[in-house]
Amino acid sequence: MLTATDRYLARLIALPMLGTLVISAMLLVLDKMLSLFDFVAAEGGPVSVVWRMLANMMPEYLSLGIPIGLMLGILLAFRKLAMSSELDVMRAVGLSYGRLLRVPYMYAIALALLNFGIVGFVQPLSRHAYEALRFELRSGALGASIKVGEFTNLGKRMTLRIERSLDEGRNLQGIFVRAIGKDGQTVAVTAAQGEFLATDDPDTIIFRLRDGVLVNDAPKYKSPRILSFSSHDLPIDLPQIEKFRGRDVDREKTIPELVTIGHDPGTPDKLRNEIRANFHFRMVEVAMMMLLPLAALAFAIPPKRSTSALGVFLSIVFIVTYHKINEYGQGVGSLGKIDPIIALWGPFLLFAGLILWMYHVIAHRPGGQPIAALEYAFAKIAKQFLRLLGLVRRRQPRAATMAEGAV
Repeated sequence: MLTATDRYLARLIALPMLGTLVISAMLLVLDKMLSLFDFVAAEGGPVSVVWRMLANMMPEYLSLGIPIGLMLGILLAFRKLAMSSELDVMRAVGLSYGRLLRVPYMYAIALALLNFGIVGFVQPLSRHAYEALRFELRSGALGASIKVGEFTNLGKRMTLRIERSLDEGRNLQGIFVRAIGKDGQTVAVTAAQGEFLATDDPDTIIFRLRDGVLVNDAPKYKSPRILSFSSHDLPIDLPQIEKFRGRDVDREKTIPELVTIGHDPGTPDKLRNEIRANFHFRMVEVAMMMLLPLAALAFAIPPKRSTSALGVFLSIVFIVTYHKINEYGQGVGSLGKIDPIIALWGPFLLFAGLILWMYHVIAHRPGGQPIAALEYAFAKIAKQFLRLLGLVRRRQPRAATMAEGAV
């Protein structure tokens, strides 16, 4: 049963954790959004595709944002308690750090299960959907193959150019079409306006043209035939579009699929290394979340009479560095240079040992401060920097100060 102290800690952790999670996810989304807008614009796709692609990238961003949010949520809560001396009061009444970590571990277990569901099942499927959208944009399956102001080939026998596109492609202006028949007959059309209309045949669409001129020529014609029209329907056979591949990439496989393929005797060694590396990469990312409350506590408590926020900075560097080392371990493990277990669980054990040592220092050594040396060095560097800016006066010798007082 949760006590009043537990509920108080839960409220302190919830707000910064959710805020950090949302902010980190939004920053990643904004960074990706710019490149996606450039990509979709270059391929001539509709703007709505950008939002669909970003939605499919959200599980990947959440898999990184959840550990960061958990770490900073717990860290900022304990830092607030330490800065306001509430933590000293809790310790004085007999609450150990192990007891105070009950609520943080409730958050950690719940978010670890959530993150396992994301990286194990949701993220592979969303990643495949994202790659499918990229493929459809490049192949023109989303109607993005016709670019405004450029000549576009629809198959081998038709060329199309559109000068302007209004109302998201519903009103096309300045149209030129040239089609070549199998018997050598050619049709060239210019029109002021036009629009595409669907038909019952999924492989054929109607291009309805208005206010234009049609020029029809064939080898048996003595002279081309010219026709002016106010409305003309031109059938267009859509080119055959290659189907997108299946979920053949290791990071698009769910956890059960990775286990099945990894234990299949017929799996090639190269593919088995990639599968095993990806599986262990996901596992170590989730397993580290169970140690983040200990790391957050060690980074959260500054030295006495200090307001340094170095621990907040170091916590972010810590978790991002661990993630990047895991990505490198996955890379060398998938190439077969190092066994994936060693490449990924080795760094995990090193980081776990560091976290346990930091927690032991802060929890079981009187006055212990695991980052005290870094705090001292950071304070000295900050003081020197401020002195260079002229914001801190150099302390005068005591004798000179007494002499000035006597005068």
